[in-house]
Amino acid sequence: MNACGTPASIKPVEYLDDRTAMTVGSLKQPIELVPSLRQGGLHVITNIGKRVSFAYLGPVEWDRSGSIVYGLWVHIAPGNDRPIADIRSEAAITIVLDNSTRVLTPIDAPQLGRGAYQAVASWGQTAYFELTVEMLKQMAASEKLELNVRAADDSIVNFAASGDTRETLSDYMHARGITDD
Repeated sequence: MNACGTPASIKPVEYLDDRTAMTVGSLKQPIELVPSLRQGGLHVITNIGKRVSFAYLGPVEWDRSGSIVYGLWVHIAPGNDRPIADIRSEAAITIVLDNSTRVLTPIDAPQLGRGAYQAVASWGQTAYFELTVEMLKQMAASEKLELNVRAADDSIVNFAASGDTRETLSDYMHARGITDD
């Protein structure tokens, strides 16, 4: 279930959707986040004898003749460690960056011939969330990238990026023409 090794190997890609004539910009593979258990500021990976849940995310740019919209693709591949609530429900997912948190708001993605990313687990949950250029820049500058996902019992499951995502997201922004100018 590893998403192509190190985050540095996750390069941006672009394709033209035949059905809509929309250009879609995404990463070649989504960013993998692994379950963690917070212990005094340390993150301990939890997979002792269980098939654990994983989370994946990736930015998406939809460009229809110069009208550009961004979204954040999220896929939760649940294991047998803890059932996850409906990720499209209100306040189900919070993104945690260095010094900020933001509750993600689900959106309806354009209906394309294929998705920006392929789901890792057929039994998982996939949704798109609002993403602004400002938030994408914050994600690319952040040393910490985590998702807090509400479990079915209303507890929180924390997923942390399995590596440094700054280069991957900065490369994505550069490939999409997003600059600090």
